[in-house]
This record gives sequence, C-alpha cells and structure tokens, in this order.
Amino acid sequence: MTEHYDVVIIGGAAIGSSTAFFLSRQPGFDGRILVIERDPTYSRCSTTLSVASIRQQFSAPVNIQMSQFGVEFIKNLPIEFGPDADIGFRENGYLLLASEEGEPILRNNYAIQKEHGANTGWLEPSEISSRFPWLSTDGITAGCFGLSDEGWFDPSTLLNTYKKQACLAGVEYVHGDVTSIVTRNGAATTVRLADGREFGCANLVNAAGPNARRVAEMAGLSIPVEARKRFVYVIDCREKETITNCPLLVDPSGVYVRPEGDYFITGVSPMAENDPECFDLDIEYDLFEEVVWPSLAERIPAFAAIKVINAWAGHYAYNTLDQNAVVGASPDIPNFYFANGFSGHGLQQSPAVGRGLAELITSGKFTTLDLSELAYERIPANKPFREANII
Repeated sequence: MTEHYDVVIIGGAAIGSSTAFFLSRQPGFDGRILVIERDPTYSRCSTTLSVASIRQQFSAPVNIQMSQFGVEFIKNLPIEFGPDADIGFRENGYLLLASEEGEPILRNNYAIQKEHGANTGWLEPSEISSRFPWLSTDGITAGCFGLSDEGWFDPSTLLNTYKKQACLAGVEYVHGDVTSIVTRNGAATTVRLADGREFGCANLVNAAGPNARRVAEMAGLSIPVEARKRFVYVIDCREKETITNCPLLVDPSGVYVRPEGDYFITGVSPMAENDPECFDLDIEYDLFEEVVWPSLAERIPAFAAIKVINAWAGHYAYNTLDQNAVVGASPDIPNFYFANGFSGHGLQQSPAVGRGLAELITSGKFTTLDLSELAYERIPANKPFREANII
C-alpha cells in the first residue's frame, strides 16, 4: 500500500533538510513529512563538497536579507541545540577587490548593502595594505570587506543538525532514487522510487540540487538548472605564517582563497565556454596551473611558492537564466514547490529558504522574509532577476 505524507521532499541535503526542519517546527502544522535522499552518505552532494561560506555582500536586497537571517541562525545553533550543533563559524569576513573597471559595480553593491543593514566597509588601497600587509594592491582601486557576520563553517555539522532535529520532531528519511512523479488533475499525487516503493503526497518539494531539472521533468515541468562542476584546490604555503587574519579573498580575476586549518583552499569559476553541464567529480589541474596559481601569486607574493596537497570537485546547481534561486510553487502544479538553482549560494541561504518554504506550504504566503522575487514565474516569462555579485 502507498503511504501518504503531507509533505514529501525530494533531496535531503541542506535545502531539503532545512525545509523539513522548519516545517517540523512550524506553528499549527503537525503533518507527516518524508525526505527522500538518494545518497545517504552525502559524499557526492553539493552541501558537503562546498566551500561552506556565508556573506552579506550581494547586490539583490533579498539575498542580503537571506544571509542576515542565515548568520543569525547559525550563530544561535549551539545556544539552542547544544555544543554538538556548533558549526565552527569562523568570522573572518569576505574581502572583495576591484580594479578600475569593476569599481563602479562594487561601489553600487556596497551602497545597497549599507542601505539594508549589512556591516560591510569600503577600503581604499592604502587601507587594504594597512589591514592586510601581505597582500599586493597592484591594479586594485578599492575593496569591500565584511566587518562582521561573514565567514565560513563546517557544512556537515549544519546538515547533521538540520537532520537530527527534524528526525527528533518526527520527520522520516528514506534512501531511494525517484524515478517518476504521478500528477492528476493539476496536482502531484505520488512519488515512485526505483525499487518500486510509492509515496503519496499532499505537497511535493523539489530540493534535488544539481538534479533539479530531472525531477521537474518527471512532473512535466521545466527549470533551467544544470549541474556545473567546480574545483577546490587545497594548497600549502611555505610562508603561510606571514598571511595573518586572512579573510575569504576574492580577486578581480574571480579567483578566491581562504584559510582551511593549516592550509588554504582556492578555486575559480571557469569561463562560460569551458563550463558545460557535468555530473562527474573528476578533478582537473589545468585550471589551477593556468588561472588560479598565477592570480594568487600576483595578489599574494607569498603564494609564489605553494604546492597542491589535495583537491576535490563539487557541483553548483546552476540557474542558467540569472544565477539566482527559484523558490516557490509551480503555477501549473500548485502543490509542487521549487527550491532550486542556487548557483553556489544554497548552503548559506538554506536557513531562509527552509523557513520560507515552511511558511508558504502551511499558510500560502511568506510571513517573515518575502522571497517572492525568487518565484518560478520569472522563468517562463524570461525575466531574469539578476545578482551582480556571483563568485
């Protein structure tokens, strides 16, 4: 017999588990919740393979506001759930550097951030050199620095906290691969797994990360989300003791770097022509040799002598329309909810998205932070909602 749930969530990583967590705590909601995850080890999911950072340095106000809630949420985790929920938030900030060409965009983003309460600071080259003497400002005309509420953390602990607290509240998790979605009379009614199991649903959430398009297509829907591979290189530096108080640094070239324990992690998004949809996790080193290392050595002279000691690959769930999330119900199947296309921002936005979807599913509207600018309707209308600060 088919078991029936009030909410079935396809995808149990950060977005799916956050949605389950917030639903389980939503006032007045006592329905059954099921999370279906095809990789219960999470060894290949975007959440655990991410750089796991949070910033308020966005250009779209809703993205700034989502991160403001996100950082408040993660700071309060050990207070609410105890030391096991401490995700090791390292509040070193983001430092975004601009050349003369990019300075107007950075300045406009900074003005929007200040208007919406973000604690970011504008730095002239001399101020950058004073604060970070190990950094070269050649070709740099300005920087924007997160003075608080920006940094990085352990993604696995955040995911485990979502999942543990959801399960304690009665949320059920099953291991399985969704192969089809049954729709009747304009509603999603049943989810079928590869092993033959079926689960009925009153509401269905697509939180399938890089597989979002495949899941949408099972319901006869479309979403412009592709799996795009990103490489993270772990490097050691012979002169690392000289690089003190290092933030997450983003160079005008797009190359980023930040500390990770005794080492550093670095990477860059490839050029569009070299960024096809890709589902494998094979590691390539040409990008490091040709783009990452030269940019690092130019910006941080101590990085002229480094070595790669490890590397991994993960996937962005990349929204090809505008690189912003799609959050909300389908106009064609109103009980089918999208939580997709985060384009590298999913982990840091997971608290706000989980809370927002819980509100939308149970009350039909966003009741705290309005996420309606991220609604699906912009997709078929071909009206991008742009974020100018993509890393």
